[in-house]
Amino acid sequence: MLEENQKIAIYMEGNLDSDYGKMGVGVMRYMENPIVCVIDSTHAGKTVNKVFEQVCELPFDYLIVSSIDRAAELGAEVLILGTAPSGGRIPQEWDAPLHRAIQLNMSIVNGLHDKLTDKFSHLLTGNQWIWDVRQPTFTPKIGTGQAASLNNKRVLLVGTDMAIGKMTAGLELYRWVREVGKSQGISTEFVATGQIGITITGKGIPLDAFKVDHACGAVETLVMGTADSDIVFIEGQGSLLHPGSSATLSLMRGSCPTHLIMCHRAGMKMLRSPENVKIPPLKEFIELNEALVSVCGSLSKATTIGIALNTSLVSESEAKSAIASLQDQTALPVTDVVRFGAEKLGRALLDMT
Repeated sequence: MLEENQKIAIYMEGNLDSDYGKMGVGVMRYMENPIVCVIDSTHAGKTVNKVFEQVCELPFDYLIVSSIDRAAELGAEVLILGTAPSGGRIPQEWDAPLHRAIQLNMSIVNGLHDKLTDKFSHLLTGNQWIWDVRQPTFTPKIGTGQAASLNNKRVLLVGTDMAIGKMTAGLELYRWVREVGKSQGISTEFVATGQIGITITGKGIPLDAFKVDHACGAVETLVMGTADSDIVFIEGQGSLLHPGSSATLSLMRGSCPTHLIMCHRAGMKMLRSPENVKIPPLKEFIELNEALVSVCGSLSKATTIGIALNTSLVSESEAKSAIASLQDQTALPVTDVVRFGAEKLGRALLDMT
């Protein structure tokens, strides 16, 4: 539905610089469509990079505007909901701006759990559409572990917490390996399992929208469809460490990964929420993830390639120090794939048999 030449505006009202804004930031970082503006009245008149300059490096000079009307004046054809409020529900106060967007002939990409088609489809005219990204499009069979029979490398992104950079690390590595692998005849695929990855790539599954019994089978269905690719990156979700998340286990069972990449944030000692959960030594946590993939040798074995360290909240010198320290602790390659590039982890993957 979303064509590459369509101009987009990202709706991030009140959340551009909050943890709930990762959908919008992901779109800015990876979307190929032209972005005409970001909507957030609390920062109107600034550019995105100016809002973030005291927090982290986010090199996007997209104009921030205060309203849907202004976005339409700038030529926006599609409105992407770039924030994810707690619980993934659409706030009632969004009804008016979304209604206005449709009146102004915009289509909408919705990555939240609530279906906008149920509320607004009767208002659409002409070529307008609503894409409810987070709605399952099929009912899978129960998982069987058949992905273990594939002959490719299946790389699953895992992490110490939610929203820690698993999708970003996966996409950065996918891009690097795809480009380098072309000359070597290596084919590469990215399996999106969340609303951001699906929006960016145009395909995938909203894993957290599937019933628990169907989650493994949904992942398995997608991964089996990548049998012809030499290297497959599976977008990670959640964390084994988080008491509110079961997604990682479904991803492990459905993809039967051959390799893992651990994602972590520099200096992080506790989960963001709940704050009473301590992050264990990373070497031990890596061993736990590997052990759960293989289940005492009963299922396929996975080897951890290295660690993608999110250093966005520290200085460059602090980032380099944290990387060196973590390499000493784990004896694994460590880097920030955004700040320093994905080559270190990409080379490690290509060198593995």
